[in-house]
Amino acid sequence: MTHIVEVSDLTKRYDGGFEALKSVTLSIQEGEIIALLGPNGAGKTTLISTICGITRATEGQILIGGHDSITDYRAARSLVGLVPQEINLEPFETVMNTVRFSRGLFGKKPDAAYLEKVLRSLSLWDKKDAKIMMLSGGMKRRVLIAKALAHEPRVLFLDEPTAGVDVELRKDMWDVVAKLKEDGVTIILTTHYIEEAEAIADRIGVIAKGEILLVENKDALMARMGQKSMTIMLADPVAEVPEALATYDLTVKDGHLVYTYDTRTDRTGITGLLAALPSAGLKMTDLQTQQSSLEEIFVSLVADNTKGADA
Repeated sequence: MTHIVEVSDLTKRYDGGFEALKSVTLSIQEGEIIALLGPNGAGKTTLISTICGITRATEGQILIGGHDSITDYRAARSLVGLVPQEINLEPFETVMNTVRFSRGLFGKKPDAAYLEKVLRSLSLWDKKDAKIMMLSGGMKRRVLIAKALAHEPRVLFLDEPTAGVDVELRKDMWDVVAKLKEDGVTIILTTHYIEEAEAIADRIGVIAKGEILLVENKDALMARMGQKSMTIMLADPVAEVPEALATYDLTVKDGHLVYTYDTRTDRTGITGLLAALPSAGLKMTDLQTQQSSLEEIFVSLVADNTKGADA
């Protein structure tokens, strides 16, 4: 698959010596959705701002569609749309004029049919003549996306696109992102919401203290790093793990046994455990399994990185 964005050894160092980005290398495939997860101050916004040309890197190279972001910046930036965290729109302007103006800033010829398509895809067409000040917060965020798409970019950066919106609006935005992908737009989003990345991303990138810890296919990441737990519901609850089952990785929760096992191993030990229950004097009534969530994996990765930095 073609790489639409290629970041090589990107470093951003400020005058005081603080490094917001530390030799970041990242390749983004055309047509994918990649979510960048990280705690506050991890460098997510700095990375996006640098790729989009708002912040200048201290070292490293950025290629967008094969164009160098410094030596061929006009061509590189024309391929990029950015939806910032903050809602910064002219309150007395109409939706259509706002989007039309953004298209003109990139030197694009007027195209009413394309702008209509963008507004319709974002459920904004019936609001095209409404002033920005009359829109809800969710609608304003959609206008920000329409502005970013007005010049027909191939890559769309969404910096915390659902920050501060309620759950229903957040899911609406997920639908919008999915439709954009169907139209061939490559999407890179930063988010604090683990469930957002889990719901819509193809790949997950984890960033902490200015460094990329990993970038991996979402499903592969969860299969590789996730663990499964199995709750064995018992007819007669127990207070502790029976001695006959001491060799198994078992804990007791609410009187029932919880078995944790690695999904990567060929043998999970489940068959042996279930066969051993009668000899321990236990009768199983039900089984429940649960996969580790992306949130648990993310917390583990960031915690490991913090330990390494403090060591």
